[in-house]
Amino acid sequence: MQPKPLDTAPSVHALIGAELRYHREKKGLSQGEVGKSLFLTGAFIGMLESGTRKMRTEIAIKLDELLDTGGFFFRICTALQNLRRPDQSIEAARAEQSAKRIQEYAPQYIPGILQTEAYTQAVLHSGLPAAAEEVIKDLCAPVLERAKMLQGSTEPTVWTVLDEAVLQRMIGGPAVMAEALRYIATLGRRRRIIVQVLPFAAGGHPAIDGALKLMAFSDGAPTLAYLKCFASGLLVDDPETLVQYEFAFSLIAASALSPPDSLDLIESMAESYDLKSRRTHNPNPTLLRKPENIE
Repeated sequence: MQPKPLDTAPSVHALIGAELRYHREKKGLSQGEVGKSLFLTGAFIGMLESGTRKMRTEIAIKLDELLDTGGFFFRICTALQNLRRPDQSIEAARAEQSAKRIQEYAPQYIPGILQTEAYTQAVLHSGLPAAAEEVIKDLCAPVLERAKMLQGSTEPTVWTVLDEAVLQRMIGGPAVMAEALRYIATLGRRRRIIVQVLPFAAGGHPAIDGALKLMAFSDGAPTLAYLKCFASGLLVDDPETLVQYEFAFSLIAASALSPPDSLDLIESMAESYDLKSRRTHNPNPTLLRKPENIE
């Protein structure tokens, strides 16, 4: 899910490309002529101008010389190299603490505020398999602190849609999964959270390519959307985009199982993991006993 379509929110590279097109045409050069001068193809220059390819510093230097742009392309490329896409996960966690309503679609694993300690540790170990236990504990602490917001409080209202993949993906082993799912079911039975399961049979849906979290506030602040991706996250507050995300969540919830049916499924999966855990610790007790008819 993209925060804004390209035509209404062009990327930085598309803006640089527009400048390249302007200076090229000002010089009366074709894309092919510019490409030939730089030992590149005209098609590649076209991709630079459309923003589909990133301009490298060595190309920027040659373009500045060819188009007499006074070092513009070199400066902008150097500045971009010093920038990293911000990870707004910390800001999102802070916003979550003050939200009055949280609506979340989780496609791959249980959201942080619904996690047990063992599940959180297993998630962290999966991403950092070589990390020391002290590191895992330090990373685990803020997640568990956020989870406390559901203990003995009526706010925030939490409405979570778990993809069936969350239930099927065994993180930390069967015992950890059994505990984690039973905890979610307990919160649901106490009416502390609203939880639904989006079954595989529901097919495609608007957020099929990523997680989505919506946070509403009571102080008049605008709603925020948080998009989680690999090793990063993005907060979105654009009103038009938020309307799209809110509609997407509504469609996902409409395709999911009802809360009662979802709780039944979650508890059933917890029982199944419990059984797997017992079998793991005692695969076949009868084989451990000597048959009575053998001397």
